[in-house]
Parts: sequence; structure tokens; C-alpha cells
Amino acid sequence: MKSNYLSLILTVSMALGLVFSMSCSTDSKSTNDETTEEVVIVEEAPEFEISLAQWSLHKTFFGDGLKDWGTFGRLLMESPDEVLQGERDPIEFPQMAAEYGINTIELVNTFYFGKVDDQEYWDTFKQKCDEAGVNVGLIMCDALGNIGDADEAARNATIEKHYKWVDIAKFLGAESIRVNAAGAGTAEEVAANAVLGLKKLGEYGAQQGINILVENHGGYSSDGQWLTGVMEAVGMDNVGTLPDFGNFCIERGEGYECVNEYDPYQGMRDLMPYAKGVSAKSRQFNKEGEEVNSDYLRIMKIVKESGFKGYVGIEYEGVELSEDEGIKATKALLDKTFAQL
Repeated sequence: MKSNYLSLILTVSMALGLVFSMSCSTDSKSTNDETTEEVVIVEEAPEFEISLAQWSLHKTFFGDGLKDWGTFGRLLMESPDEVLQGERDPIEFPQMAAEYGINTIELVNTFYFGKVDDQEYWDTFKQKCDEAGVNVGLIMCDALGNIGDADEAARNATIEKHYKWVDIAKFLGAESIRVNAAGAGTAEEVAANAVLGLKKLGEYGAQQGINILVENHGGYSSDGQWLTGVMEAVGMDNVGTLPDFGNFCIERGEGYECVNEYDPYQGMRDLMPYAKGVSAKSRQFNKEGEEVNSDYLRIMKIVKESGFKGYVGIEYEGVELSEDEGIKATKALLDKTFAQL
């Protein structure tokens, strides 16, 4: 008899509570009333996976020099390699992430300011990623100027500085770069200028197959409604958001305390429709392992309800735990939270 082929869809709930869809192909052969079935199972990716933001290890790479922001800022521009006074070299980051059991990393451009035009360095870095079994998900770009600058020449110069990081992201196989929609002026003025800057950068990103993501990163950008309005005005498929759990402080006082904070849960709801990544900020944990400042389960329910599926990046910024301990604590909390969803 001819073989009959039947396609079955099996849905299996895994122990961690994540749901995987499995497609099964069954090959049935009949011989004297006996049927033999061959089942091939293909697993789809989970809804959420964990990535590691390099800023979680900024003390490890920058060392104590980071405490003096004035000197740090000057050296970053004039002699970028001199700011790397930590115990580890940023080129080791892929292997370090792999040791945490994480295979997707989020680079921070300020660790590599002196390497932006060094193709040999990036060849080596890519090799390090391959050896560690790690891929680059995005590059966070800071200290390149204001995309929402009112001065057109200054704004264009800032955008062109980002082009190089778009090119590096493409070379490394990343999907996105993260930028800051900052500028001087009223909320309306900065929004209008940021839209112009993001459209121009977004066009270049589209040519290279790279997303341009804006994080709620202080100032107007930490106002969920403001950033949503910017996204709507830009209206490009490859320009989106990178919602950060803990970056909704719009204004800080002289002692760096937050004096005007946007509701973080409303902010996550505002930004998730445009999200192409999520940043899990962590600073302080209680004895139960919960983050003191952010209700991870409440936030991840918002993320899940938005329909987002993809990477949630660990970004530890605390002082009570070491960077190593903080990364592990954040990963454990995310694992537990994913299982509760």
C-alpha cells in the first residue's frame, strides 16, 4: 500500500510554564494490519529569552575611574582606551555571558569608543562570540550627541556618528541599536526634532536591516505618552522602543534623587506596542529575591499581554550586591517570573 502522511500539532506545557508549539510529522505504513508510525518533533522558541546588557558589568570594565564623571567624560572623548581601568577587558564579554548560561548579549558602545573604526578588532570580537556560542542582539549607543538637537547641523552630525554603530551592528549580526531621543527645548520642540532625527537614522538603519530603538532614558523620553507620540509621528517599522523597567524618572534633583517620575507600569503599557526588546532593570533585592523597586511579575504580565515575544535583557545597576551576584539574582528572578506567567 502507499504510505499516508498525517500532520499532527502537539502542544506541550513545559515545567517552567513556558508553552512550546511542536509540529509532528507522522509516516504511517500498513503491513498485515500493523501500523508503524515515525514521529518527528520540532520545537519552537519560547516566548521570552534572557539576554545580558553589558552595562551590568560596567564597574568590571571601567573600574573606579567611573566615579569621577567629569574626568570620565573627557577621557571618553579624548582617549577612550584610558577609561578602561577595570579588571576585565570588554572583548571578554561574550565568554563572560556564556558562563552565566546566556547566549545573547547587548553591547554598550562606550566600552568600545576607541575601536569604532578598527575592523580588525571587530573581526576578533566576532570570532570571540562564535567561540563562546554567543550572538549580539543590540548595541546601546550613548555619548554621540542629541538626536533631538534643535540645531540641524548638530543633529545631522549626531546621526552620522550613529551610522558607524549601525554598520558594526550589521557586521556582528545584531538586529538593533538603542539610541537616546534627547535634546534641549520644550517637550513639543524636542519631540519634533527627535522625529526628524529618528526618521533620518531610521532610513539608514532600514537600508542595513537594523532597527533603531529608543529607550526611556531620562528627561522627556521617560514620559511614556511623550515617547509614544514620537513613535507615532515617526511611523517607521524599524523604529521602535526598548522599554526599561526602571527608567521612568523624568527629572532629578541636585542630589540625583528623582523628583518627577512617570508611573512605571503605565509607562510599560504605553511603550510595549512599539517594543522590539525589553530591559529588566534591577538595583536591590529583598530576602525573597524580589526586586524592591519593580514588581517583575506585574511588569511581565504587561509585556505578555502586549503580544511581545523576544529578549528580556538583564541590566543590573545595584550597589548592595556585586555585579556578579546582581546578574545571577536578576536571572533567577526572571526565570521564576517566566514560570509564573
